[in-house]
Amino acid sequence: MKGNAIDASRAASQDHPFGKALTPTRYTTVQGFFKQADPNFDSRGYDLLNDSFGLIEHGPDRWHTFHDEIDKLNREADEQTTYKVVYLARHGQGFHNVAESKYGTAAWDAYWSRLETDGDITWGPDPRLTPLGRQQAEDVNSAWKKQVADGIPLPDRLYSSPFTRAADTLRITWHDILLNKGVKPLIMERLRETIGVHTCDKRSEKSIIRKRFPTYDIEPGFSEHDQLWSTDYQESSRQQALRIQQQLNQIFDTDPSTFISITAHGGVINAFFRVVEHPDVSILPGGFVPIVIRATRFVQSLRGQYFGRMNIDLTYGFASRSDPKEQGLSFAGGQAVYAGPFDGKLPP
Repeated sequence: MKGNAIDASRAASQDHPFGKALTPTRYTTVQGFFKQADPNFDSRGYDLLNDSFGLIEHGPDRWHTFHDEIDKLNREADEQTTYKVVYLARHGQGFHNVAESKYGTAAWDAYWSRLETDGDITWGPDPRLTPLGRQQAEDVNSAWKKQVADGIPLPDRLYSSPFTRAADTLRITWHDILLNKGVKPLIMERLRETIGVHTCDKRSEKSIIRKRFPTYDIEPGFSEHDQLWSTDYQESSRQQALRIQQQLNQIFDTDPSTFISITAHGGVINAFFRVVEHPDVSILPGGFVPIVIRATRFVQSLRGQYFGRMNIDLTYGFASRSDPKEQGLSFAGGQAVYAGPFDGKLPP
């Protein structure tokens, strides 16, 4: 898999210096490149698409300067450190987003999210993009083309959630920028939205995903049916953050690419912020945020001391049963949220 991933990533014919592959034990966000990395930045109403994606550097050579500075960081990094630029995207509006807006978040979480439809809108399982959601992805595509003309470093590798709304957003965003050059996105299970209870967060069968996205790769070990989703249990935010940290560990361990793109979900992005110590910023459906990440791994010195730390001190595992204790949703450090059996009654 490692060789295939790297070979496919080079299909874009870009001259990016690669970092190194390592298994990190700590991630931090590097400030000074993008406005959004500043803890004092107010993202409300901010139009990232028309402001060089938040790049602080101005001028016609701004992206070339950015590329050179990232290259310098990797060239000067020690053997336990590497840097990546992650373009982290949220899918465009899906029909579940419309339904939540229709009923309000409280009623959605308590009742409607556990159904698949109200007879008017169908949101589960694995809802598709709305027309607005597709337009949002097209707007991002147009914004990327403007920045490409100014020299922005394109991602060497594209990663996607297995949900249709995310994979479709990726396809619309990159179809005539990278996909047409042979870059094959990789679908990864751990990039899915919060696991459990909400029917919109139950994925399609592998065979359906493959049929909808025939040019995408799917990671090894990906099951035909969704073996993680449960009607009664939903993972906590801490559990989701550890899941995303494990996913990042895998990416950093197998992919030396310096520039990558991840297309996923709001919950995934919030967990990502926690893992890489990025300030919380508002990412609306169809939006994205670029992040410069510094990754380091544990090293034992001659005195037995360790440098680096785990961002989230939990253990987490996936299994193939609905029992949360066997599924990895109950463990030291936090319990899965028990939603209880669904009685089909609308709450007062």
